[in-house]
Amino acid sequence: MKITKQNKYHNKKAFVGNILFDSKKECDYFYRLKLMEQVGMIKDIKRQVPFELVPTYKINGKTIRKMQYRADFTYITTEDNKLHVVDVKGYRTEVYKLKKKLFEYKYNMEIEEI
Repeated sequence: MKITKQNKYHNKKAFVGNILFDSKKECDYFYRLKLMEQVGMIKDIKRQVPFELVPTYKINGKTIRKMQYRADFTYITTEDNKLHVVDVKGYRTEVYKLKKKLFEYKYNMEIEEI
């Protein structure tokens, strides 16, 4: 694993092979998910999954870009086929808190914070 310089939230990006993670914590959680997948507890692990919160729209002739929440990981538990949406957090920004509320309202499910 190669670790790069810190950003403004004091996390260090980490490379594993050709995969870049936003933090060592996120990288470690990915390893945990891969182990769970190997023993058959979960399946279909995905990284950086976008969820639309507000679509693109126009107002007074001006186009307003869509708003998305990008989950760090999603996976499905094999026991009950339930989708899990996971965000590995070191610091909860105000923007994240707002997007979390919009996500939970629109998709009627919680974001699991690690």
